Amino acid sequence: MTLRRVVVTGIGALTPIGNTAPEFWEALLAGKSGAAPITQFDASKFKTQFACEVKGFNVQDHLDRKEARKLDLYAQYAMVVVAEAMQDAGFDLEKIDADRAGVIWGSGIGGIQTFLQEAMNFANGDGTPRFNPFFIPKMIADIASGHISIKYGFRGPNFTTVSACASSTNALIDAFNYIRLGKAEVIISGGSEAAVNEAGMGGFNAMHALSTRNDSPETASRPFDSTRDGFVLGEGGGALILEELEHAKARGAKIYGEIVGGGMSADAHHITAPHPEGLGAKNVMINALSDAGMAPDEVDYVNVHGTSTPLGDISETKAIKHVFGDHAYSMNISSSKSMTGHLLGAAGAIESIAALLAVQNDIVPPTINFEHPDEQIDQKLNLTFHKAEKRTVRTAISNTFGFGGHNASVLIKKYAE
Repeated sequence: MTLRRVVVTGIGALTPIGNTAPEFWEALLAGKSGAAPITQFDASKFKTQFACEVKGFNVQDHLDRKEARKLDLYAQYAMVVVAEAMQDAGFDLEKIDADRAGVIWGSGIGGIQTFLQEAMNFANGDGTPRFNPFFIPKMIADIASGHISIKYGFRGPNFTTVSACASSTNALIDAFNYIRLGKAEVIISGGSEAAVNEAGMGGFNAMHALSTRNDSPETASRPFDSTRDGFVLGEGGGALILEELEHAKARGAKIYGEIVGGGMSADAHHITAPHPEGLGAKNVMINALSDAGMAPDEVDYVNVHGTSTPLGDISETKAIKHVFGDHAYSMNISSSKSMTGHLLGAAGAIESIAALLAVQNDIVPPTINFEHPDEQIDQKLNLTFHKAEKRTVRTAISNTFGFGGHNASVLIKKYAE
């Protein structure tokens, strides 16, 4: 069968460095850090006392108070970024075939704030089970896609992918596949996460996964630097409107770029550590290129997973060198997480937006906070340190890797007739 082409016609973002997609992109290019001391709870007794929080967010600026009460923060973020993306896409909802329009969302954890609050309320009570009737609907990870479909009346494919930090990239790949196979014409995709709370910080601290650079939060996320000591927890969301090309052209939609391939793989190695030789990362990029029918030298930019962990950054650069060979030295490579921190299940969404805008605007956002070279990372690679770099970006690949060994990569190409 002939596969249909899939384009992106709308974007929305709510991140630690910008509360809309344009603000997010501007801050990325400026090399702005979103890390600061935690404000959402008293973190003074935690090993890590900072995070990349969303700033200046008031849900009542976006949602009715009664509606907002039914949503965990991660779902509130989802509704806000989707509203921006839908407005950006310029749809006339009355002209969309609702049976051919769907929602495929991603979240690694879902309503952890709701779960934590309800558990604390019970633990602090007299043992009588008094739970909020919205406890389960607010907590479950799939509920955001349900709320989105209800708001816009989309009756096509509807589900949530859960693959830790690869969740929203998996969601994008699924949305891409449904459209190119002719099973839908429009799909709202992306992801959201809101885990900056006592349970999220305490859990990741117990794993020794987070940076403890409390004296300098803004420099704590330092991918590829030899003094990196863990990732910085972030929160927020990103939404992309995927649309079948002819459908988009028929309504005169603006087109940001084209999704041309997606790859998935498993490390099959360890529940949290990456394969030391980057085997899963290598395979997922090879799979994405094969899916797109592209050669490695057609890729100009890799938005890496780049979490600023001691093992992850090394294994990913090894994988890039293996996949791209000598061409690895001609590409730009950068980590958005140096600025946004790690948005967990939402990381793939906002980083795909970063890759998409790099392709559209021919400029690569930087990796910030690099000071000390790591002898285990090839310094001849162009890791785009400190400043954004202008160059022709024909195709970009966005990598996301999750606990459990889940890997997903998406290929985004400059749109041409």
